[in-house]
Amino acid sequence: MLANVLMRMVKTDENDSMRGSSLEQVIEEDVRNGLKPIYTCATLGTTASCSFDDLEEIGMVCKKYGIWLHVDAAFAGSALICPEYHSWMSRGFDLMTSFCFNPHKWMLINFDCSMLWVRDKDVLTKAFVVDPAYLKHDNQALAVDYRHWQIGLGRRFRSLKLWFTIRRLGVKQIQEWIRLTIDLGKQFEAMVKKDDRFELYNDAKLSLVCFRLKGSNEKNEILYKKVNNTRKIFISQSKIKDVYFLRFVTCSRLTKIEDIEFAWNVIQTCIE
Repeated sequence: MLANVLMRMVKTDENDSMRGSSLEQVIEEDVRNGLKPIYTCATLGTTASCSFDDLEEIGMVCKKYGIWLHVDAAFAGSALICPEYHSWMSRGFDLMTSFCFNPHKWMLINFDCSMLWVRDKDVLTKAFVVDPAYLKHDNQALAVDYRHWQIGLGRRFRSLKLWFTIRRLGVKQIQEWIRLTIDLGKQFEAMVKKDDRFELYNDAKLSLVCFRLKGSNEKNEILYKKVNNTRKIFISQSKIKDVYFLRFVTCSRLTKIEDIEFAWNVIQTCIE
């Protein structure tokens, strides 16, 4: 429950993707129970496994029931700068109500920097407007006042570091950076596929590779601890639908293929 509003989890398919039919089933159940669904949050690149919800299907359902559709692309959103990823990731964007992503996660921006887009800003600002006499001034209509976009009155000037990065590097260099990290992830994925002791949890669409030792969850938990206890590399872990797996992501601007090979050697050493 958030702000006294009930929240429902929607079941995902075999690819950990939320589908329109599953969402509609939950909406209809709520309506039958006398509730009024008002908001749906879809994800492009889930935190655990970088899975993608079907925005086209979800968007049509939200349009049918008059529901606000927010799209969270915190990590994966940076890849939209590349045309080859924008072409499939943006399907259904015409149906969303709001969108956000975090440039600090993958676009060479230091923490923190989040970008928010809304289709109709007036709907958002009317909910947060704070306009007592002591805050009024003669130039109110000349600029966007972001105190009406959030709960707090004050905020940091986060957009400046984003502007400097784009100005310094340019779109082309940022695109090359995104492509490089994805390619490094693909090379790590290829190493996993060549080793019969391992299996992929899913296909790596971007720079996050989810993999595991074939066998029990316990074997993978032991491997996870051994790898990180070496203090030579760091990997993370997750668990979805009772399947435990390891996460390897290439997002550092300093990472090279030699580092990927080194990391894979450390992982292999920990099971021998």
